Amino acid sequence: MVEAQVAPDEQTTLQALQETRPELAHAFTLALPQARTGVLRRLWGALWREGVIDPLRLGTPAPTLFGAVPATVVADGVAHTHPARLLAALRPTGHADRLVRELDNSVANLALALAAADLTAASLTTAAYRDLAALEQSIVDGHPLHPCCRTRIGMSTADVLAYAPEHHPTVRLRIVEVDPARWRTGGTPRPPLLPVHPWQLERALATGLVRDTGRDLPARPLMSLRTLAPLDTPGQHLKTAVEVQMTSAVRTLSAAAVHNGPLASDLVATLAARTRGLRVLRETTAATVLDAHGDPQRALGAVWRQAPPTGAFVLPLALLPHRPDLLTPAFFAQLVRLLLPALFDLLRDGVALEAHGQNTLVELRDGRPHTIWYRDLGGLHVHPGRLARAGLPMPPLIGALPTDDEDELRTKLFAAALSTVLTELVHALGDRHAGAAWDVVAGTVRDTVTDTDDRKACLADTWPLKATTAMRLADDPLQDLWCHIPNPLR
Repeated sequence: MVEAQVAPDEQTTLQALQETRPELAHAFTLALPQARTGVLRRLWGALWREGVIDPLRLGTPAPTLFGAVPATVVADGVAHTHPARLLAALRPTGHADRLVRELDNSVANLALALAAADLTAASLTTAAYRDLAALEQSIVDGHPLHPCCRTRIGMSTADVLAYAPEHHPTVRLRIVEVDPARWRTGGTPRPPLLPVHPWQLERALATGLVRDTGRDLPARPLMSLRTLAPLDTPGQHLKTAVEVQMTSAVRTLSAAAVHNGPLASDLVATLAARTRGLRVLRETTAATVLDAHGDPQRALGAVWRQAPPTGAFVLPLALLPHRPDLLTPAFFAQLVRLLLPALFDLLRDGVALEAHGQNTLVELRDGRPHTIWYRDLGGLHVHPGRLARAGLPMPPLIGALPTDDEDELRTKLFAAALSTVLTELVHALGDRHAGAAWDVVAGTVRDTVTDTDDRKACLADTWPLKATTAMRLADDPLQDLWCHIPNPLR
């Protein structure tokens, strides 16, 4: 379980910096107002669109999805500048104390990221700057809409500095040995040697299920702190289990994730090969450790995943809003015409990808979008009926991946790719280009989406969006909740 007592807020983080990193302490203090505003924007928008609070209590006008909010917002007649203090004053129904604590931690870690940022915009625009890990580590803000965008519950300030991607560390994964009788793998078999994140090592050894080999594997964390690029195997990425809550979940590996990853990789790769420009980064092996009862241990697992081609210029879509040198109206149009037909072809054939900005990458050639690379297959949905119509058998997936619900299938894709990614990119282009950008999206949908019901849903009055703040307030914060936003294509 996560060590609930470890969640540094602003003051605790500042004290830790003054003791161990005094050169960052002043910059951290200067960054706090920007961090508070960044989290406040996310929270304020969620309070409106998710119906968490009676709108009559919210004195500041309703924000647009990615639009700015004032540095001070008014609720119940009182002005607030800090998101956690705002939520504490509003006292919404549910687990408000839990979310207040998470907001405090999110603000502190976002300010720490802003203070430590050492990749300037100028360095990112050089043609030679094409290292994927460095590009991913340059993303400071975290999740674009979740108010817990930088929450790392369970990590101290020292841990965040040592392991979080925005601080550009090299992390030394530890190789531990597993009794072959307790080793369960899917996909390509691997010897019973498990890479363990150093934050997780003491906890892993305490189970008595693994033995320390003393061998390290240096690696660089990607956008997801627990997924890393090993320095000695450039064609491979590793997803590890880390019992830390980041945004909405504790980042362990379920038995379903270990079982499904290689199977889903085969399925999605088969369908992606039918598209013009989408390819999948396969999860070639997934492994977990069994306890004495034969039960898989969520905190003892790993996934071996293909990396993008060595030498290719690949970057996550989440980086594009911060790259005005790349994100022009022409680039956006090229990206949309590459991305949407492929995503909707897979949807027609029964697979809805959770194509958000972290999971979806674009390869550029001569400055133009050339190939979409998709990674992390744990969040997709598969529709057996559609798959059968596409002439493919349903793989033996378990857990939440299979669904017979057409709306649930579309929601998985729409909430990530349309409501979040494309909406953020259009916002980054600016008001002057927004109308033309949405015209490109609408035209691409009308011209290329062959399933009538999918096209109709995409052009409906609203789009779904995950209600992340309502989820954090709920008794079961892992149960998906949804809200709806106006469809800009209307």
